[in-house]
Amino acid sequence: MSLKGKVAWITGASSGIGRELALALSQRGVCVVLSARRREVLREVQQSCDRPDAHLVLPLDVTNEDSLPLAAQQVYDRYSQVDFLMNMAGITQRGMAMDTIMEVDRRIMELNFFATVALTKTVLPKMVQRGTGQIVVCSSLLGKFGAATRSGYAASKHALHGFFDSLRAEIHGSGVLVTIVCPGFTRTNASINALTPDGTPFGNMDQNIGDGMQPEISAQRIIRSILRGKSEVYIAGKERMAVYLKRFAPGIFERVIRRVALK
Repeated sequence: MSLKGKVAWITGASSGIGRELALALSQRGVCVVLSARRREVLREVQQSCDRPDAHLVLPLDVTNEDSLPLAAQQVYDRYSQVDFLMNMAGITQRGMAMDTIMEVDRRIMELNFFATVALTKTVLPKMVQRGTGQIVVCSSLLGKFGAATRSGYAASKHALHGFFDSLRAEIHGSGVLVTIVCPGFTRTNASINALTPDGTPFGNMDQNIGDGMQPEISAQRIIRSILRGKSEVYIAGKERMAVYLKRFAPGIFERVIRRVALK
């Protein structure tokens, strides 16, 4: 499948997997809409892409639901279509559930879940009208199970699976696909930016994250999964085995997961 001339709107495009997706897709001839909160960083990503002038820098706080229709209109005014909506924006946490204030739980849920749902609902009607398009959702292996110090994060990712599995069933036959991507340990700033129980940044690089998959490799694997029309894919190393351990040997899984903290 040729991607030349397609349009991909990527949230969380300023860093990590979102940034690497932008770079990789631009090399395939895709016009990329770059969204995150920091315009200056998005400009740097744009200049690192192939054909910088072909891409749109669109600063956006995805948790501001009222701003989404106007943002979408800017995209349609420039390109007339969105072929791929890639919901990559998100935040994780480091903190015990009973110590974490509710404001932090709500903040995680607003960004990881509600913002993704809101932007999808903004873009989806035109995709259905055109009879083509693909919604890509960045979940996590922790969308499949929970782990200590990640309660709010895991909850937000579990919610994504419930919503988008349901959405996939509803729009079957419309020409619009839904792909849920579940990364494992990936070498990004996720743990540095993670929220602690009082909402301040964690500020440290976890060893598992630091030793994780390079984000450019993750991006390439995500693109291959998108092209194959996968419904759900695990982008991970050996940690992906936890998904199968949870499914087929839950007792053993519970003992193992008590000692291991995943992304």
